[in-house]
Amino acid sequence: MASWVRTRSLFSRCASHYAAPPSTSPSRFYAAVEAAFARSSSSLAKKAKAGSPLEQAPATAAEDEDVPTSGISRPLSEILKELNKKIPESLVSTRLEGDAALKYVPWHFLNRILNVHAPEWSGEIRNIVYSADGSSVTVVYRITLYGTDAEIYREASGTAAAHNTSYGDPVQKAEAMAFRRACARLGLGLHLYYEDAS
Repeated sequence: MASWVRTRSLFSRCASHYAAPPSTSPSRFYAAVEAAFARSSSSLAKKAKAGSPLEQAPATAAEDEDVPTSGISRPLSEILKELNKKIPESLVSTRLEGDAALKYVPWHFLNRILNVHAPEWSGEIRNIVYSADGSSVTVVYRITLYGTDAEIYREASGTAAAHNTSYGDPVQKAEAMAFRRACARLGLGLHLYYEDAS
């Protein structure tokens, strides 16, 4: 329990000390957070070398009192407000579907955005269904956001052709599609669907 609280504290301090000013690009913000984690990790590694690797010092009451735990979560309305902001063009990719060029955000960028703005989110595959003739697979994915005042979830599905393995496993493609759509239902990347429709 103490190590979990310390991890929450570390993320809280990083997020509060490295909060991106309005003009900072997301890549700079992520780089600053990753640098803070790297410094903290190397500091912990040096402390571990100083003592026996098999011994762990018990957490003191004073140490636990110094650990702020309220910064990692925020009210749900604040989380949703951040997720509904327009995603920078540098994170947007384009793929061809027939004659149309469709914009999308790769799932790993969406994952990182959720980690920054809603660090206590969770995601799960709810269902995997193959079509009767085995030609396609559909994945249903759920994303849950946890705020200090409430939690909310959205589900979406993604379908991929079972015979098309040019970009990997069909189940993985369907999962990524469902994940992106569930993110859009929470507002993350939703503006791309409007742009494609116009």
